[in-house]
Amino acid sequence: MSSPTRYVRPLSPFLSYRWQYTMALSFLHRATGCAMSVGLLLLTYWLVAAATGADAYAEAQQCFASPLVRVLLIAFSFSFFFHLLNGVRHLVWDAGHGFEKKTARMSGWVAFLGAVVLTAYFWFLVLGRSAGGAA
Repeated sequence: MSSPTRYVRPLSPFLSYRWQYTMALSFLHRATGCAMSVGLLLLTYWLVAAATGADAYAEAQQCFASPLVRVLLIAFSFSFFFHLLNGVRHLVWDAGHGFEKKTARMSGWVAFLGAVVLTAYFWFLVLGRSAGGAA
């Protein structure tokens, strides 16, 4: 009787892949989706505090003014904008367009840089409004 043949298969084949920008964009799309799920907790806290009353809302505003939470909010907004733009990119792909290497690369950069620009513009508006309201 012969023993059964054992095959040695890699546990994680992605480790042997050559890095490509599409891998980074795919990972970033998934990471921003997860980040939005976590960021939804901050949004829920803010909405519950606003609905609870003035004291709870003031406490939430104080929490959101801390530097760590501000960084998290900026990351959350970048996640939203990147996930949105990359989702539009995927919809275009679903329609059968944009698969050419040059077009796919360009649309990836548009999604990433567009998210950076939209995040900066959003926070420019938010901080400008809060500074204008304080005066």
